[in-house]
Amino acid sequence: MRVLVTGGAGFIGSHIVAALLERGHDPVVLDALLPAVHPVRPTLPEGVACLEADVRNPAEVARALGGVDAVCHQAAMVGLGKDFADTPAYVSCNDHGTAVLLAAMAEAGVDRLVLAGSMVVYGEGRYDCPEHGPVRPGPRRAGDLAARRFEPRCPHCGGELVPGLVSEDAAMDPRNVYAVTKLAQEHLARSWARATGGRAVSLRYHNVYGPGMPRDTPYAGVASFFRSALARGEAPRVFEDGRQRRDFVHVRDVAMANVLALEALGSHAAGGFEAFNCGSDAPRTIGEMARVLSAACGGPEPVVTGEYRLGDVRHITATSRRLRQALGWQPRVGFEEGMTEFACAPQRRLSHPVSTAAPATQ
Repeated sequence: MRVLVTGGAGFIGSHIVAALLERGHDPVVLDALLPAVHPVRPTLPEGVACLEADVRNPAEVARALGGVDAVCHQAAMVGLGKDFADTPAYVSCNDHGTAVLLAAMAEAGVDRLVLAGSMVVYGEGRYDCPEHGPVRPGPRRAGDLAARRFEPRCPHCGGELVPGLVSEDAAMDPRNVYAVTKLAQEHLARSWARATGGRAVSLRYHNVYGPGMPRDTPYAGVASFFRSALARGEAPRVFEDGRQRRDFVHVRDVAMANVLALEALGSHAAGGFEAFNCGSDAPRTIGEMARVLSAACGGPEPVVTGEYRLGDVRHITATSRRLRQALGWQPRVGFEEGMTEFACAPQRRLSHPVSTAAPATQ
């Protein structure tokens, strides 16, 4: 199968290219190769063609689709960014870029798509109130966060909540610009599939980490922030109280999920769209992750600062049972093993923060 991987020179995209090659497929890369993201031109595996172009360029995207059987769409601007002034860039890169790609696929008759989705579309995760059962707390208030009241409360009785695992059937509740653009990408993919008879899958990534992750950028993941601090001999700075729950999934496991999804698309119903959570199903706290990284690096103990960001959610962990059952996928890299590897693996240095490939949330 010949697969166009947009953003295929990036963090997750490059691992997908490697996984496709291992399974005997023929990946083709479309990547803007922006100097800010790639100060040194990346070296792709031997025999992998690379078209240096922006996914928002209709003519170049059409050229890249020649002879392609399926598309794995990874190109995106990710994370919370620095401030609301980033909004036009997010919408342009993520939503306009996806629209250009889908229009070109419709014209070329390419009918299979795997999309890099994100768990951020859920907003806060699942919560249960002992009295009222499953509830959806509203956005956390600045006053509560400033007073270090970090846990969401029951919207009915104000009582304490128990965090749980989100399924793909949960209501969408994006709470920052990046999350809104990721949900819009799914809506665009669903509309494309329905209108063209295509087949589309969105893999809602959780906190992806691993070798080659970008460093020193507000757009990368929290694991990258901590790893970068340790490389400078500094203690990781953990926001809130460090008890925020996340699901850290290794990039090689995410790459294999993409390959399995691509291979399964041919058996999907025409005009269909399906979303799958893609995580390890082993929730950990931000504080735990910082401590494991520090120990593996032999670095200073993390510092819990009490700082917060209004765009962050408290807990977001999900069940990937549907992905396991549908595709036979299993995460292979355990938390301690993966974090220990990551602690010693080289990171990608960016000359200026722009597009990367993992949500920047604590």
